[in-house]
Amino acid sequence: MAKQRFVEVYDQGIVNVAKIIVDTETGVNYLLSSHNKASGTGLTVLVDQNGKPIVTPVDGKEL
Repeated sequence: MAKQRFVEVYDQGIVNVAKIIVDTETGVNYLLSSHNKASGTGLTVLVDQNGKPIVTPVDGKEL
């Protein structure tokens, strides 16, 4: 089976949902959130206190 490009590493909520998704090629972390699943969904890069993207080391290891 082919390796998934994006994997979910954190999940919170049922109605108000927040998920952290990691790109397995770059290690960049994204926040996916939705409110009430009917009023829209947002996706953004997670950044540190200096405004740089949060990167999870991926170096060939499965997340």
